[in-house]
Amino acid sequence: MADHKHGEMDISVQEKTFDGFVKMTQRAVVLIICVLIFMALVNG
Repeated sequence: MADHKHGEMDISVQEKTFDGFVKMTQRAVVLIICVLIFMALVNG
């Protein structure tokens, strides 16, 4: 087995994926809040 050396793995792809996930989640939350506000105004 090869010896594991901490900090040598290239994680640029994982970082890009995580950044994309965070951006998508933020946009989804904003969209959901806007839809809920719209529903409250229309139904009120």
